[in-house]
Amino acid sequence: MFKKTGGWNVKGAGNSKATKHTNTQAEAYARTISINQKSELIVHGKKGQIRERNFYGNDPYPPKG
Repeated sequence: MFKKTGGWNVKGAGNSKATKHTNTQAEAYARTISINQKSELIVHGKKGQIRERNFYGNDPYPPKG
């Protein structure tokens, strides 16, 4: 999910086009999509930096221990 001029886009991994475009970040929140697709959710802040990252499937780098 990333901010675009005039709103927020939800974009699936490997997709070149947005799956969903909304006016607010709250509407764009893609946790449900990530859980259903067993994928990773990456939320970017206003300046494009990663603000949050969650895995909802097979974690390629699970914690040891």
